[in-house]
Amino acid sequence: MTTHSRREVITAAAALAGAGLAAQAGAAPSSGAGAAGKAALPPVVHHVFFWLKNPQSKEDLARLLAGLKTLGGIESVKAIHIGVPAETEQRGVVDASYSASEILCFDDVAGQNAYQVHPIHKKFVADCEHLWQRVVVYDVKPAP
Repeated sequence: MTTHSRREVITAAAALAGAGLAAQAGAAPSSGAGAAGKAALPPVVHHVFFWLKNPQSKEDLARLLAGLKTLGGIESVKAIHIGVPAETEQRGVVDASYSASEILCFDDVAGQNAYQVHPIHKKFVADCEHLWQRVVVYDVKPAP
């Protein structure tokens, strides 16, 4: 399991997309390294947004973040990024209403499925679900 910055995740996603386009066009796929020479992330990305019941509670946020960090101990998780909303410019397309998010990367859908039933994930849900009021999940794979 490796921890990547959001910039590395975006760079690697671009590299994966580029490799996919090259393979579709019949060209040899790239080595998988990103523009900065960093290894590309695995192709299945699980991005989860959490809205706390008590968004002003620093203690609840700390408990959620601590719980999220345990998910990196699951064998099928190849990369993890845990974060909170960035203080970027407020624009109509930016939704910073969530409390925290996680990005987990897997080699394949089977790895993501194994994560869902893993005891560490089940313990995280049992220990932390009382903290959130809403969860939104985006599971993505490289575009064809």
